[in-house]
Amino acid sequence: SRSHVRQVRTMQSVFARSPVAPVGATSRSGAGKRRGVGASRIAVSKNTSLHAVTSDLRASSMTAAASRFRLATATKTIAKVSLRHAARACGIIGIHRHEGAASAELYEGLLMLQHRGQDSAGMVTFDGSRFMEKKDNGLVAQIFDKRAIDSLLGRTGIGHVRYPTAGGLSATEAQPFFVNSPLGIYLIHNGNLTNSAELEKGLGGRMMKTSSDSEVLLNVFAEDVNKELVANPDSDMDKIVFDAVTNTMKKVKGAYSVITMVNQVGLFAFRDPNGIRPLVLGQRKAATDEEKDEWCIASEDSAFGPLGFSRVRDVNPGEAILITEEGKMVSRQCAISELSPCIFEYIYLARPDSTLNSISVYEFQLELGRRLARRIKKREWEIDVIVPVPDGSRPSAIEIAGELNLPYREGLVKNRYVGRTFIMPDQRTRELSVRRKLNAMRSVFNGKKVLLVDDSIVRGTTMSQIVQMCRNAGALEVYLASAAPPVKHPNVYGVDMPSRKEFVAHERTEQEVCDYLGADGLIYQSVEDMLQAGRSMNSQIERFDASCFDGDYVTGNITEEYLANLEVGRGK
Repeated sequence: SRSHVRQVRTMQSVFARSPVAPVGATSRSGAGKRRGVGASRIAVSKNTSLHAVTSDLRASSMTAAASRFRLATATKTIAKVSLRHAARACGIIGIHRHEGAASAELYEGLLMLQHRGQDSAGMVTFDGSRFMEKKDNGLVAQIFDKRAIDSLLGRTGIGHVRYPTAGGLSATEAQPFFVNSPLGIYLIHNGNLTNSAELEKGLGGRMMKTSSDSEVLLNVFAEDVNKELVANPDSDMDKIVFDAVTNTMKKVKGAYSVITMVNQVGLFAFRDPNGIRPLVLGQRKAATDEEKDEWCIASEDSAFGPLGFSRVRDVNPGEAILITEEGKMVSRQCAISELSPCIFEYIYLARPDSTLNSISVYEFQLELGRRLARRIKKREWEIDVIVPVPDGSRPSAIEIAGELNLPYREGLVKNRYVGRTFIMPDQRTRELSVRRKLNAMRSVFNGKKVLLVDDSIVRGTTMSQIVQMCRNAGALEVYLASAAPPVKHPNVYGVDMPSRKEFVAHERTEQEVCDYLGADGLIYQSVEDMLQAGRSMNSQIERFDASCFDGDYVTGNITEEYLANLEVGRGK
C-alpha cells in the first residue's frame, strides 16, 4: 500500500452545547490534528477471546483472489438476513483518559450498566498501536478478573453488556465487533436496526461472522468510511468519519446508539435521528493535568458517578461526537432529527438514578404513581396495604400509598442472585425462575386486602405466580396496579419482547387479563397519562416512542409483514 502522511495543524473553535446544531455544523472542544491519508488502512484481528490486534499501516490491501471470494459468497450471506438477531436493551460505555489504563474504569462502568444485560459482556482497549479485546458470556464480574483487566492496556476503550435474545447466544455474538478494513474499527451498539436485511444486501462481498444486526451496522459504517477515504484521500480523518456517518444515517433505519473506536481517529459515537435509545456525554479533568479533559460516553449517566465524571449533556439525536486521540471533543449534527425517545426506558430499563433526555427516571416513576393513584380512587376498592413488586415499581408504589393515605409495606423479598424473568429466553425458564426469585412475607399479607403495584405487566409470567404467592401467604384479596399501560405491540427498537402472542394483554380485555392473572381487580396506567408525565418533564419532546403500548412506530417503516417475521423462532 502507499505510505501514509500525517500533517499537523491547529484548529481552534468554541465548545458548543446548543441542544441541536444545524445539520453539518461541527463544534470542537479545542485544537485538533490533521490526519491525512493516502489509501485505505488495515488493522489485523485474531479471533480469540483475549487478543491484541496490531495496527499495521504498511499492510497491503486484500488480494484480488480474496475479493473474488467475497463476491462469490455474497448470495449465501443474503440468504441468511431474515435470521439476524437484534442487540437488545444493551448497555454501552466508552472512556478516554489522559493517562493510565481505561480498563479498570470500563469495568466499573459496566457494573453500573449490568442491569441492561446479564447474558454477555465485552471490552476492548487501544494503546496507540494495538487493540486488546476480551469478551464472553456471563456477568461482568465473572468475565473480567484482575488478570484480564491488567492485560487490557491503553488510555481509550469501550465496553458492552447485553441480555439474551431468541438465538445467537455464543460468545462470538458478544460485542464489541471488529472489522480490520479500513483502518481497523471496533463497534458497540444498543438498539435494533429495522432494515438490516436491505443493508446487508448492499454490502457486496463483505462477510458476516455472526447473526447480529450490530455487525451489519459496523460493516455499513466501515464501507462508508472506506468510500470517503478513496474519494478524499487527503482529508482530515475527523472529516472522513463525520462524512461517513452522515451517509450511514441516511441508510440505516431503526434505533442505534453507537460507540466505536477507530484506529488513527479516536473514540467516535453517534445516535439515531430519533434518539430512541439513550446516550450521554460525561467529562472530568485529568488528575495530573487540569488543562486536560477526559471523557466518558455511556447509555446512562448513572455510570458517571463512581468514575468521577460529570454529566455534560445527552448526545443529540442525529449527532456524532469524536473524542480525538489527543482528547479533544468534536461534534457534528449529521442528520435532521426529532427527539422521540423510547418511553419504556423510563418505566423498566433504566436505573432510577439516571437522567435521560433531561428527564429524571425516578421523578418520572413518581409521577406515574401520582397519576395512577387518581385512577385507583375511582375504583373504590377496599385496600389495607400497598405492596410493590421489587424493584422498579417502588417509586410509583410509594406515591400511590401517599395519595391513597394507605400504609406502604415491603411484602415481597427478592433473591438478588436470580436474573430478570422478563429477559429469560423461553417461557419455561421464566416460570422456574419466578418461583425462586420472590418470597411473600406472611406477616404483611395475612388477613389483608392488598394492592400489588408493578412497573409493567408484559408476559404475566411473574405476576400470576406472585398473586398466588400472596394468597398462600394469607391475603384475603389481591388487587393489581400497573404503572404502565398494557403492552400489546412488539417493541422493535431494542427490547426483547417482539412476539405479540407472548403478551398477557394480547387480544384480552382488562377483565380477561385480571381473570387470567387470578387477581380480584386490575388497573393499568392510561397511555395518555403516561405520555403527559413525560412531556411535563421535558416540553421539547413532542413525541415519545410508545409503540409497545399504542402500536405507533416512530421510524415509520414497520409493516405487518415485518412484525409477523419477528414471531418466528420466539420462545413461548
